[in-house]
Amino acid sequence: MQLSRDELLEFVQPHLTKTRYEHTVRVADTALILASRFGSNPKKTEIAAILHDYAKYKSKEDMKRWIIADRRLSKDLLHHHHEIWHGPVGAIMLEQEIGLQDSAIQSAIASHTSGKKNMSTMDKIVFLADYIEPGRGFPGVEEVRKTAETNLDAACLQALSNTIQFLTNKSRSVYPDTIHAYNDLLTNIENLREENDGE
Repeated sequence: MQLSRDELLEFVQPHLTKTRYEHTVRVADTALILASRFGSNPKKTEIAAILHDYAKYKSKEDMKRWIIADRRLSKDLLHHHHEIWHGPVGAIMLEQEIGLQDSAIQSAIASHTSGKKNMSTMDKIVFLADYIEPGRGFPGVEEVRKTAETNLDAACLQALSNTIQFLTNKSRSVYPDTIHAYNDLLTNIENLREENDGE
């Protein structure tokens, strides 16, 4: 994708509220910091971060039609809160509407709402940037920001744990990809700890 940062922001702005657009700019800035810190392609990471909420304000009915029509989208999404739909649906919409055909960027956009097993570094960065950008002020975010200064996996694990606790406290279902992401990161961190302890 050859569009500049300004061109991409100009593209997404009409699809977002003013507040959500400002959030998007902060997510892009935060993602670039994390990309430099943890080693991810800065241009692709920035593109994914700018486009991550493209479908945020599409109607529930419209997103439902995309989920039903596109075989790549899990029909299981329909059994969970529609708030998580805009990630995976947005990745497919962008492919159809502006020709976005970069699997790494699409994966980061698709998984930013839920996480997933075997997240790439870029997936983790966009997920985390969305969670910790400076405009966020919910309980637990400061601890995640602090961890993100040194450990990407541990910060993502904290964010996922907070999300799971929030949903269960509200008696809301947890999308399976979120559980898979949590278990995968926890296993990786524990394995690394055991390896280090064995040295």
